[in-house]
Amino acid sequence: MAREYLKIWGRLLESIFRHFIRFIARCAEISKANVMICAKYIFAGWGTNEALIIQILAHRNAAQRKLIRETYAATYGEDLLKDLDSELSSDFQRAVLLWTLDPCERDAYLANEATKRLTASNWVIMEIACTRSSHDLFLLRKAYHARYKRSLEEDVSYHTTGDFRKLLVPLVSALRYEGDEVNMMLAKSEAKILHEKICDKAYNHDELVRILTTRSKSQINATLNQYNNQFGNAINKDLKADPEDDYLTLLRATIKCLTCPEKYFEKTLRLAINKLGTDERALTRVVVTQAEVNMQRIKEEYHKRNSVPLARAIAGDTSGDYEKMLLALIGHEEA
Repeated sequence: MAREYLKIWGRLLESIFRHFIRFIARCAEISKANVMICAKYIFAGWGTNEALIIQILAHRNAAQRKLIRETYAATYGEDLLKDLDSELSSDFQRAVLLWTLDPCERDAYLANEATKRLTASNWVIMEIACTRSSHDLFLLRKAYHARYKRSLEEDVSYHTTGDFRKLLVPLVSALRYEGDEVNMMLAKSEAKILHEKICDKAYNHDELVRILTTRSKSQINATLNQYNNQFGNAINKDLKADPEDDYLTLLRATIKCLTCPEKYFEKTLRLAINKLGTDERALTRVVVTQAEVNMQRIKEEYHKRNSVPLARAIAGDTSGDYEKMLLALIGHEEA
C-alpha cells in the first residue's frame, strides 16, 4: 500500500515540476537560471526525467546554458556536467553534455579527442579549424590551453605527421581577416599559383598551404572563382587525381569547409545517417555544433540533396531520448 502511495505521489510531484518549469521558462532572463535549480529535483527520487532535461536545455542558447551552469554550481556546490554525466548514458548522454558546454569548451574537448589514439580524426580538427570564425578559434585555443595545460597547436603537431601536420597546424593557428573585402589582382595571381602547384602534383607545396591557411574566406572564394574562370575546372575536380589519397581527400574537404560549409556538413550528415549502422559521433557533433550557427542552411541543403527533410532522416535512424534531443536541436533557433 505504501509503495503504491509513493508512486502516485511521485507522479503528482513530477506533474507539478513539469508545469512549474514551463512557467519559469517564460520568465525574464535571470529567471531562466532557476530552470536548472528545479532540475536538481529531476535527478532525485524516481529516476532521471530525460524529457525535462531536453525541455530545459535543448531550448536555451549558449549564454543561458552558461547561466544555468553557474547558478546550479552556486546553489548546490556541484557541477551540473558531472551530475548529467552520472545520470545519463550512451548517445543521449554525449549529446546533452556536448550541448551544455560553452561552444569554445566544446570545440576544445572535440579537438583534444581528435588527437587521441582511439578517437583520432584529422577530419574533426580540420572541420573545427575551417568552419569557426577567427574569434571562435581564438576562444578555442584559450579554452584548450586552460583545460589541458598545452596549446592546441602543440597537440596537433605532436599527434599528426607529414602532409597532414603541414596543413593542420597552420589551420588551427589561423587568424583570418573576417571582412568581405577582396583583392582581385591577388585572387588572379594566387589562382595561377594554385593551378601551377596542382599541375605539378605539388599538393603539399608551401604556397598552396599558405593560401588556404592564411587568406580570408572571402579572398579564398574570389581566388577559387578565378581558378574556375581561368582554367575551366573547379579546383576540387583537379584535386581528384588520386581518389584514394587520404591527404588529397582532406585537402578537398578543407576547401569545401572554407567555401561552402553547409555542403560539407550536409555530406557529413548524409554519410553518418546512410551508413550501415549510424555514425552517432559524427551525427551528434554536427547537430550540436551547428544548432546555433548554420543549421537552417544545412537543413535546406540536406533536403535539396536528398529529397528528405533532415528531421525525418534523423527520426528514421535514431530512437528514444537521443532522437528527441537531436530533433529539438535542429529546430533550435538562435535566441
